[in-house]
Amino acid sequence: MKSADLLKRAQFLMPGGVNSPVRSFSAVGLTPPFIAYGGGSRIFDADGREYVDYVCSWGPLILGHAHPTAVEAVERAARDGLSFGAPTEREVEMAELITSALPSMEMIRMVNSGTEAVLSALRLARGCTGRPYIVKFSGCYHGHSDSMLVEAGSGLATAGTPNSAGILPAIASATLVARYNDPDSVRELFAAKGAEIAAVIVEPIAANMGLVPPEPDFLPFLRRVADEYGALLIFDEVISGFRVAYGGAQTLYGVRPDLTVLGKIIGGGLPVGAYGGRRELMRQVAPLGPVYQAGTLAGNPVAMAAGLATLKILQGDPAVYARLEEKGRILAGALRQAAADNGRRVTVHQIGSLLTLFFTPGPVAGYADARQSDTALFARFFESLLARGVYIAPSQFEALFISAAHTDADLRLTIAAAEAAMRELDAPRSGTAD
Repeated sequence: MKSADLLKRAQFLMPGGVNSPVRSFSAVGLTPPFIAYGGGSRIFDADGREYVDYVCSWGPLILGHAHPTAVEAVERAARDGLSFGAPTEREVEMAELITSALPSMEMIRMVNSGTEAVLSALRLARGCTGRPYIVKFSGCYHGHSDSMLVEAGSGLATAGTPNSAGILPAIASATLVARYNDPDSVRELFAAKGAEIAAVIVEPIAANMGLVPPEPDFLPFLRRVADEYGALLIFDEVISGFRVAYGGAQTLYGVRPDLTVLGKIIGGGLPVGAYGGRRELMRQVAPLGPVYQAGTLAGNPVAMAAGLATLKILQGDPAVYARLEEKGRILAGALRQAAADNGRRVTVHQIGSLLTLFFTPGPVAGYADARQSDTALFARFFESLLARGVYIAPSQFEALFISAAHTDADLRLTIAAAEAAMRELDAPRSGTAD
Protein backbone atom coordinates (compact mmCIF):
# COMPACT_ATOMS: atom_id res chain seq x y z
CA MET A 1 0.00 0.00 0.00
CA LYS A 2 1.49 3.30 -1.09
CA SER A 3 0.27 5.28 1.95
CA ALA A 4 1.93 2.78 4.29
CA ASP A 5 5.17 2.97 2.31
CA LEU A 6 5.06 6.75 2.30
CA LEU A 7 4.54 6.79 6.05
CA LYS A 8 7.61 4.62 6.61
CA ARG A 9 9.70 6.95 4.47
CA ALA A 10 8.26 9.99 6.20
CA GLN A 11 8.83 8.64 9.72
CA PHE A 12 12.57 8.52 9.02
CA LEU A 13 12.56 12.16 7.95
CA MET A 14 9.84 13.93 9.99
CA PRO A 15 8.68 13.62 13.61
CA GLY A 16 5.92 11.02 13.48
CA GLY A 17 6.09 11.12 9.71
CA VAL A 18 3.96 14.28 9.54
CA ASN A 19 4.29 18.05 9.52
CA SER A 20 1.48 18.57 12.03
CA PRO A 21 0.65 16.19 14.89
CA VAL A 22 -3.08 15.95 14.15
CA ARG A 23 -2.31 14.34 10.78
CA SER A 24 -0.62 11.31 12.30
CA PHE A 25 -3.77 9.25 13.07
CA SER A 26 -2.04 8.12 16.28
CA ALA A 27 -5.15 8.97 18.32
CA VAL A 28 -7.20 6.47 16.29
CA GLY A 29 -4.46 3.84 15.89
CA LEU A 30 -4.42 3.82 12.09
CA THR A 31 -2.11 4.59 9.19
CA PRO A 32 -3.05 7.94 7.66
CA PRO A 33 -3.96 7.95 3.98
CA PHE A 34 -1.58 10.16 2.02
CA ILE A 35 -3.74 12.44 -0.13
CA ALA A 36 -2.93 12.75 -3.81
CA TYR A 37 -5.56 15.22 -5.00
CA GLY A 38 -9.03 16.60 -4.33
CA GLY A 39 -11.99 18.01 -6.18
CA GLY A 40 -15.24 19.43 -4.84
CA SER A 41 -16.28 17.45 -1.76
CA ARG A 42 -13.95 14.53 -2.47
CA ILE A 43 -10.31 13.65 -1.83
CA PHE A 44 -8.32 10.75 -3.28
CA ASP A 45 -5.39 9.04 -1.61
CA ALA A 46 -2.17 7.62 -2.97
CA ASP A 47 -3.75 4.16 -3.15
CA GLY A 48 -6.63 5.40 -5.31
CA ARG A 49 -9.28 5.38 -2.57
CA GLU A 50 -11.96 8.07 -2.64
CA TYR A 51 -13.44 9.85 0.39
CA VAL A 52 -16.15 12.39 1.09
CA ASP A 53 -14.04 14.94 2.96
CA TYR A 54 -15.25 16.68 6.14
CA VAL A 55 -11.83 17.99 7.12
CA CYS A 56 -11.59 20.44 4.21
CA SER A 57 -7.99 21.27 5.13
CA TRP A 58 -9.22 21.91 8.72
CA GLY A 59 -11.72 24.51 7.56
CA PRO A 60 -10.41 26.82 4.82
CA LEU A 61 -12.09 25.05 1.91
CA ILE A 62 -15.61 26.33 2.43
CA LEU A 63 -16.14 26.14 -1.35
CA GLY A 64 -14.64 22.65 -1.63
CA HIS A 65 -11.39 21.40 -3.13
CA ALA A 66 -9.88 23.03 -6.21
CA HIS A 67 -12.74 25.44 -6.81
CA PRO A 68 -12.27 26.58 -10.43
CA THR A 69 -12.51 30.30 -9.67
CA ALA A 70 -9.95 30.09 -6.86
CA VAL A 71 -7.59 27.93 -8.91
CA GLU A 72 -7.82 30.32 -11.85
CA ALA A 73 -7.07 33.27 -9.56
CA VAL A 74 -4.02 31.49 -8.15
CA GLU A 75 -2.72 30.59 -11.61
CA ARG A 76 -3.14 34.17 -12.80
CA ALA A 77 -1.39 35.57 -9.72
CA ALA A 78 1.46 33.06 -9.97
CA ARG A 79 2.15 34.11 -13.54
CA ASP A 80 2.56 37.69 -12.30
CA GLY A 81 5.13 36.61 -9.69
CA LEU A 82 5.21 34.43 -6.60
CA SER A 83 6.43 36.98 -4.07
CA PHE A 84 7.79 40.53 -3.99
CA GLY A 85 8.31 41.51 -0.37
CA ALA A 86 6.71 44.79 -1.40
CA PRO A 87 3.16 46.21 -1.32
CA THR A 88 0.67 44.97 -3.92
CA GLU A 89 -2.86 45.97 -4.94
CA ARG A 90 -4.25 42.62 -3.81
CA GLU A 91 -3.29 43.37 -0.19
CA VAL A 92 -5.32 46.57 -0.34
CA GLU A 93 -8.30 44.75 -1.88
CA MET A 94 -8.13 42.11 0.85
CA ALA A 95 -8.00 44.73 3.60
CA GLU A 96 -10.97 46.55 2.10
CA LEU A 97 -13.01 43.36 1.78
CA ILE A 98 -12.34 42.13 5.32
CA THR A 99 -12.82 45.47 7.07
CA SER A 100 -16.11 45.99 5.25
CA ALA A 101 -17.31 42.56 6.40
CA LEU A 102 -16.17 42.95 10.03
CA PRO A 103 -16.75 46.56 11.20
CA SER A 104 -14.76 45.92 14.40
CA MET A 105 -11.63 45.61 12.23
CA GLU A 106 -11.01 49.23 11.29
CA MET A 107 -7.40 48.44 10.39
CA ILE A 108 -5.77 45.11 9.61
CA ARG A 109 -2.33 43.53 9.29
CA MET A 110 -1.82 40.41 7.16
CA VAL A 111 0.47 37.63 8.42
CA ASN A 112 1.17 34.04 7.40
CA SER A 113 -0.72 31.89 9.91
CA GLY A 114 -3.22 31.91 12.73
CA THR A 115 -0.44 31.31 15.24
CA GLU A 116 1.44 34.37 14.01
CA ALA A 117 -1.73 36.44 14.09
CA VAL A 118 -2.48 35.47 17.69
CA LEU A 119 0.98 36.14 19.05
CA SER A 120 0.99 39.51 17.26
CA ALA A 121 -2.42 40.45 18.67
CA LEU A 122 -1.33 39.51 22.18
CA ARG A 123 1.85 41.58 21.86
CA LEU A 124 -0.28 44.49 20.69
CA ALA A 125 -2.66 44.09 23.62
CA ARG A 126 0.21 44.15 26.09
CA GLY A 127 1.83 47.06 24.28
CA CYS A 128 -1.35 49.14 24.30
CA THR A 129 -2.32 48.45 27.91
CA GLY A 130 1.09 48.10 29.54
CA ARG A 131 -0.23 45.05 31.38
CA PRO A 132 1.32 41.55 31.53
CA TYR A 133 -1.50 39.01 31.88
CA ILE A 134 -3.66 37.32 29.26
CA VAL A 135 -6.82 35.36 30.10
CA LYS A 136 -7.58 32.33 27.93
CA PHE A 137 -9.96 29.40 28.29
CA SER A 138 -9.14 25.75 28.84
CA GLY A 139 -9.65 23.73 25.70
CA CYS A 140 -9.43 26.73 23.37
CA TYR A 141 -6.54 26.55 20.94
CA HIS A 142 -4.88 29.70 19.69
CA GLY A 143 -1.91 28.32 17.82
CA HIS A 144 1.41 27.09 19.14
CA SER A 145 3.03 30.26 20.50
CA ASP A 146 4.46 29.58 23.95
CA SER A 147 1.96 31.44 26.10
CA MET A 148 -1.06 29.92 24.33
CA LEU A 149 -0.12 26.25 24.84
CA VAL A 150 -1.34 26.35 28.41
CA GLU A 151 -4.51 24.23 28.78
CA ALA A 152 -4.91 24.20 24.99
CA GLY A 153 -7.23 22.17 22.79
CA SER A 154 -6.84 20.76 19.26
CA GLY A 155 -3.76 18.55 18.91
CA LEU A 156 -2.86 18.86 22.59
CA ALA A 157 -6.34 17.67 23.55
CA THR A 158 -6.10 14.82 21.05
CA ALA A 159 -2.79 13.68 22.50
CA GLY A 160 -3.96 14.24 26.08
CA THR A 161 -1.10 16.70 26.64
CA PRO A 162 -1.95 19.61 28.97
CA ASN A 163 1.04 21.73 27.96
CA SER A 164 4.15 21.55 25.81
CA ALA A 165 7.73 20.95 26.86
CA GLY A 166 10.07 23.84 26.17
CA ILE A 167 7.87 26.59 27.61
CA LEU A 168 9.50 28.67 30.31
CA PRO A 169 7.52 28.86 33.57
CA ALA A 170 7.77 32.64 33.50
CA ILE A 171 6.00 32.71 30.14
CA ALA A 172 3.34 30.22 31.18
CA SER A 173 2.68 32.17 34.38
CA ALA A 174 1.56 35.20 32.37
CA THR A 175 -1.38 33.18 31.01
CA LEU A 176 -4.41 32.91 33.27
CA VAL A 177 -6.86 30.11 32.48
CA ALA A 178 -10.62 30.32 32.92
CA ARG A 179 -13.36 27.84 31.99
CA TYR A 180 -15.34 28.32 28.79
CA ASN A 181 -18.99 29.19 29.40
CA ASP A 182 -18.22 29.79 33.09
CA PRO A 183 -18.45 33.51 33.96
CA ASP A 184 -17.63 32.87 37.62
CA SER A 185 -14.19 31.54 36.70
CA VAL A 186 -13.54 34.74 34.73
CA ARG A 187 -14.75 36.94 37.57
CA GLU A 188 -12.37 35.20 39.98
CA LEU A 189 -9.36 35.97 37.77
CA PHE A 190 -10.33 39.61 37.29
CA ALA A 191 -11.05 40.02 40.99
CA ALA A 192 -7.50 38.82 41.73
CA LYS A 193 -5.54 40.50 38.92
CA GLY A 194 -7.92 42.75 36.98
CA ALA A 195 -5.62 45.78 36.98
CA GLU A 196 -2.86 43.66 35.41
CA ILE A 197 -4.89 41.85 32.73
CA ALA A 198 -4.16 43.10 29.23
CA ALA A 199 -6.72 41.03 27.36
CA VAL A 200 -9.14 38.14 27.26
CA ILE A 201 -8.73 35.93 24.19
CA VAL A 202 -11.48 33.51 23.27
CA GLU A 203 -12.78 31.43 20.43
CA PRO A 204 -16.27 32.95 20.24
CA ILE A 205 -17.37 29.53 19.03
CA ALA A 206 -15.05 26.98 20.60
CA ALA A 207 -13.99 24.49 17.93
CA ASN A 208 -10.79 22.96 19.27
CA MET A 209 -12.27 20.87 22.08
CA GLY A 210 -14.80 19.73 19.56
CA LEU A 211 -17.50 22.25 18.70
CA VAL A 212 -18.89 23.92 21.84
CA PRO A 213 -21.29 26.86 21.33
CA PRO A 214 -21.18 29.83 23.70
CA GLU A 215 -23.99 30.10 26.21
CA PRO A 216 -26.35 33.01 25.35
CA ASP A 217 -24.82 35.59 27.72
CA PHE A 218 -21.22 34.35 27.72
CA LEU A 219 -19.78 36.58 24.99
CA PRO A 220 -21.72 39.69 26.12
CA PHE A 221 -20.42 39.00 29.64
CA LEU A 222 -16.82 38.93 28.37
CA ARG A 223 -17.40 42.27 26.66
CA ARG A 224 -18.75 43.74 29.89
CA VAL A 225 -16.02 42.45 32.17
CA ALA A 226 -13.26 43.56 29.79
CA ASP A 227 -14.75 47.06 29.68
CA GLU A 228 -15.14 47.13 33.46
CA TYR A 229 -11.45 46.45 34.03
CA GLY A 230 -10.00 48.26 31.03
CA ALA A 231 -8.83 45.06 29.32
CA LEU A 232 -9.13 44.25 25.63
CA LEU A 233 -11.40 41.55 24.23
CA ILE A 234 -9.82 39.46 21.46
CA PHE A 235 -11.88 37.12 19.31
CA ASP A 236 -9.93 34.29 17.73
CA GLU A 237 -12.02 33.78 14.60
CA VAL A 238 -9.45 31.71 12.74
CA ILE A 239 -12.09 28.96 12.42
CA SER A 240 -15.37 30.87 12.80
CA GLY A 241 -14.46 33.86 10.65
CA PHE A 242 -16.38 33.68 7.32
CA ARG A 243 -17.30 30.08 8.24
CA VAL A 244 -20.41 30.59 10.40
CA ALA A 245 -21.42 33.87 8.75
CA TYR A 246 -19.92 36.32 6.30
CA GLY A 247 -19.03 38.62 9.20
CA GLY A 248 -17.98 35.78 11.49
CA ALA A 249 -19.20 34.90 14.96
CA GLN A 250 -19.09 38.54 16.08
CA THR A 251 -21.78 39.31 13.51
CA LEU A 252 -23.74 36.17 14.34
CA TYR A 253 -23.84 37.01 18.07
CA GLY A 254 -23.72 40.80 17.90
CA VAL A 255 -20.67 41.23 20.16
CA ARG A 256 -17.89 43.58 19.04
CA PRO A 257 -14.32 42.69 20.11
CA ASP A 258 -11.42 45.12 20.31
CA LEU A 259 -9.15 42.89 18.24
CA THR A 260 -9.91 39.99 15.90
CA VAL A 261 -7.68 37.19 14.65
CA LEU A 262 -8.44 35.57 11.28
CA GLY A 263 -7.05 32.78 9.11
CA LYS A 264 -8.30 29.69 7.28
CA ILE A 265 -10.89 30.90 4.77
CA ILE A 266 -9.24 34.27 4.05
CA GLY A 267 -6.40 32.28 2.46
CA GLY A 268 -8.67 30.15 0.30
CA GLY A 269 -6.48 27.12 1.02
CA LEU A 270 -3.11 28.91 1.10
CA PRO A 271 -1.25 29.97 4.28
CA VAL A 272 -2.67 33.28 5.53
CA GLY A 273 -3.51 34.92 8.83
CA ALA A 274 -4.53 38.41 9.88
CA TYR A 275 -5.19 40.49 12.97
CA GLY A 276 -6.92 43.81 13.28
CA GLY A 277 -9.21 45.98 15.31
CA ARG A 278 -9.88 49.51 16.45
CA ARG A 279 -7.88 52.13 14.60
CA GLU A 280 -6.27 53.61 17.71
CA LEU A 281 -4.99 50.16 18.69
CA MET A 282 -3.68 49.21 15.26
CA ARG A 283 -1.88 52.55 14.95
CA GLN A 284 0.43 51.25 17.68
CA VAL A 285 1.82 48.66 15.23
CA ALA A 286 5.10 49.44 13.44
CA PRO A 287 5.84 51.49 11.41
CA LEU A 288 3.25 53.80 13.00
CA GLY A 289 3.82 52.78 16.60
CA PRO A 290 6.18 50.98 19.00
CA VAL A 291 4.73 47.43 18.76
CA TYR A 292 6.97 45.63 16.30
CA GLN A 293 5.79 42.88 13.98
CA ALA A 294 7.00 42.02 10.48
CA GLY A 295 6.88 39.24 7.89
CA THR A 296 8.64 38.83 4.55
CA LEU A 297 5.82 36.79 3.01
CA ALA A 298 2.93 38.61 4.70
CA GLY A 299 0.30 39.58 2.14
CA ASN A 300 1.79 37.15 -0.37
CA PRO A 301 0.17 37.94 -3.74
CA VAL A 302 -0.73 34.34 -4.57
CA ALA A 303 -2.31 33.75 -1.16
CA MET A 304 -4.19 37.06 -1.46
CA ALA A 305 -5.54 35.97 -4.84
CA ALA A 306 -6.86 32.68 -3.43
CA GLY A 307 -8.46 34.40 -0.46
CA LEU A 308 -9.99 37.20 -2.51
CA ALA A 309 -11.54 34.72 -4.94
CA THR A 310 -13.10 32.79 -2.05
CA LEU A 311 -14.38 35.82 -0.14
CA LYS A 312 -15.87 37.42 -3.25
CA ILE A 313 -17.86 34.26 -3.98
CA LEU A 314 -19.17 34.23 -0.40
CA GLN A 315 -19.95 37.94 -0.58
CA GLY A 316 -21.81 37.54 -3.86
CA ASP A 317 -23.96 34.63 -2.65
CA PRO A 318 -25.29 35.41 0.85
CA ALA A 319 -27.63 32.40 0.64
CA VAL A 320 -24.60 30.09 0.75
CA TYR A 321 -24.68 30.25 4.56
CA ALA A 322 -28.32 29.23 4.72
CA ARG A 323 -27.55 26.24 2.50
CA LEU A 324 -24.58 25.28 4.68
CA GLU A 325 -26.75 25.61 7.81
CA GLU A 326 -29.33 23.27 6.28
CA LYS A 327 -26.69 20.67 5.42
CA GLY A 328 -25.28 20.91 8.93
CA ARG A 329 -28.72 20.55 10.49
CA ILE A 330 -29.53 17.47 8.38
CA LEU A 331 -26.24 15.76 9.18
CA ALA A 332 -26.39 16.58 12.89
CA GLY A 333 -29.95 15.29 13.16
CA ALA A 334 -29.05 12.08 11.35
CA LEU A 335 -26.08 11.47 13.66
CA ARG A 336 -28.29 11.92 16.73
CA GLN A 337 -30.85 9.52 15.28
CA ALA A 338 -28.25 6.91 14.33
CA ALA A 339 -26.89 6.96 17.88
CA ALA A 340 -30.37 6.76 19.44
CA ASP A 341 -31.36 3.87 17.18
CA ASN A 342 -28.40 1.92 18.52
CA GLY A 343 -28.77 2.85 22.17
CA ARG A 344 -25.78 5.19 22.24
CA ARG A 345 -25.68 8.30 24.40
CA VAL A 346 -24.02 11.06 22.42
CA THR A 347 -24.03 14.84 22.22
CA VAL A 348 -24.07 16.49 18.80
CA HIS A 349 -23.32 20.20 18.49
CA GLN A 350 -23.85 22.07 15.23
CA ILE A 351 -23.55 25.69 14.16
CA GLY A 352 -23.83 26.31 10.45
CA SER A 353 -21.32 24.14 8.62
CA LEU A 354 -19.49 23.10 11.81
CA LEU A 355 -20.43 20.09 13.92
CA THR A 356 -19.04 17.55 16.39
CA LEU A 357 -20.41 14.26 17.68
CA PHE A 358 -19.20 13.65 21.25
CA PHE A 359 -19.31 10.17 22.71
CA THR A 360 -20.17 11.59 26.14
CA PRO A 361 -22.67 10.51 28.80
CA GLY A 362 -23.92 14.07 29.30
CA PRO A 363 -24.01 17.61 27.89
CA VAL A 364 -20.83 19.35 26.73
CA ALA A 365 -20.52 22.99 27.82
CA GLY A 366 -16.74 23.18 28.19
CA TYR A 367 -13.42 21.37 28.14
CA ALA A 368 -14.00 19.27 31.26
CA ASP A 369 -17.19 17.89 29.72
CA ALA A 370 -15.51 17.23 26.36
CA ARG A 371 -12.72 15.31 28.14
CA GLN A 372 -15.35 12.82 29.36
CA SER A 373 -15.69 11.56 25.79
CA ASP A 374 -15.10 7.87 25.14
CA THR A 375 -12.19 8.21 22.72
CA ALA A 376 -12.00 4.45 22.16
CA LEU A 377 -15.58 4.49 20.87
CA PHE A 378 -14.73 7.47 18.70
CA ALA A 379 -11.76 5.59 17.22
CA ARG A 380 -14.02 2.67 16.26
CA PHE A 381 -16.56 5.06 14.77
CA PHE A 382 -13.82 6.86 12.84
CA GLU A 383 -12.41 3.61 11.45
CA SER A 384 -15.83 2.46 10.26
CA LEU A 385 -16.48 5.77 8.51
CA LEU A 386 -13.07 5.76 6.85
CA ALA A 387 -13.61 2.22 5.56
CA ARG A 388 -16.85 3.44 3.95
CA GLY A 389 -15.25 6.40 2.26
CA VAL A 390 -16.05 9.15 4.78
CA TYR A 391 -13.07 11.19 5.99
CA ILE A 392 -13.46 13.16 9.22
CA ALA A 393 -10.82 14.56 11.57
CA PRO A 394 -8.95 11.73 13.34
CA SER A 395 -9.76 13.17 16.76
CA GLN A 396 -12.77 13.38 19.05
CA PHE A 397 -11.76 16.96 19.82
CA GLU A 398 -12.04 18.47 16.35
CA ALA A 399 -14.97 19.68 14.26
CA LEU A 400 -16.38 18.39 11.00
CA PHE A 401 -16.44 21.00 8.23
CA ILE A 402 -19.11 20.97 5.54
CA SER A 403 -18.41 22.79 2.27
CA ALA A 404 -20.63 24.31 -0.37
CA ALA A 405 -19.49 21.46 -2.62
CA HIS A 406 -21.09 18.76 -0.45
CA THR A 407 -24.17 17.43 -2.22
CA ASP A 408 -27.32 15.71 -1.03
CA ALA A 409 -25.78 12.47 -2.32
CA ASP A 410 -22.70 13.09 -0.15
CA LEU A 411 -24.91 13.56 2.89
CA ARG A 412 -26.86 10.38 2.15
CA LEU A 413 -23.62 8.40 1.80
CA THR A 414 -22.32 9.88 5.04
CA ILE A 415 -25.53 9.18 6.95
CA ALA A 416 -25.61 5.57 5.74
CA ALA A 417 -21.97 5.16 6.77
CA ALA A 418 -22.67 6.65 10.21
CA GLU A 419 -25.65 4.36 10.75
CA ALA A 420 -23.53 1.32 9.89
CA ALA A 421 -20.67 2.58 12.06
CA MET A 422 -22.99 2.95 15.06
CA ARG A 423 -24.14 -0.65 14.62
CA GLU A 424 -20.53 -1.86 14.54
CA LEU A 425 -19.22 -0.04 17.62
CA ASP A 426 -19.09 -3.19 19.72
CA ALA A 427 -17.36 -5.25 17.02
CA PRO A 428 -13.60 -5.91 17.35
CA ARG A 429 -11.36 -3.52 15.45
CA SER A 430 -9.85 -4.57 12.15
CA GLY A 431 -6.26 -4.49 13.37
CA THR A 432 -5.09 -1.91 10.86
CA ALA A 433 -3.08 0.04 13.39
CA ASP A 434 0.44 0.92 12.31
